[in-house]
Amino acid sequence: VLMDEPSTGMDPRSKRFLWDTISASFEGSERGAILTTHYMEEADALCSRIGIMINGELQCIGSSQHLKDKYGSGYMLEVKGVSEADLNKQEEMMEKIDAFIKKQFPNAFCAEWFGDRAIYKVPRDDIKSLGMAFASLETGKQECSIEEYSLSQASLEQVFLEFARNQLEEGDDTNDKDPRVSVRSSPRRAP
Repeated sequence: VLMDEPSTGMDPRSKRFLWDTISASFEGSERGAILTTHYMEEADALCSRIGIMINGELQCIGSSQHLKDKYGSGYMLEVKGVSEADLNKQEEMMEKIDAFIKKQFPNAFCAEWFGDRAIYKVPRDDIKSLGMAFASLETGKQECSIEEYSLSQASLEQVFLEFARNQLEEGDDTNDKDPRVSVRSSPRRAP
């Protein structure tokens, strides 16, 4: 079965129904399908093997977790400082948080900083153990006014965007097409 952008233009409820129908159709079956999609979330939900194509060339293929592990840029850490009414104190607090994060994760860098929130990209090598990472972030709640934090693995969307960014950096302006049009994947089958 070939499916080209099957959920484009659907509302969330209809999209979920379609995904459930596709999953049920191939569960425990010897049949397979090829699915093209712009939506990495859809590929992640439905597919056992995912291939990412940029300008008609296959860049990678494998399970969602394999692609995240191999091509993902590590972890995303979002921290929120204690809300401060005084903007000068807020900036001082965020600088203290920034110093704390860089001490805990030496190769981390701040990708975004707005108000009392910051988003860091933390390389995999900076996190030897998730338990230790969470323990140090909990320490940051007492030491430097971190109110809350979120640590997550790079998403499939981020993996795709990294491939697309590399393509743009190579200066290939011969193809004006959206590179997502070439994403290929196959529906997930139950073991």
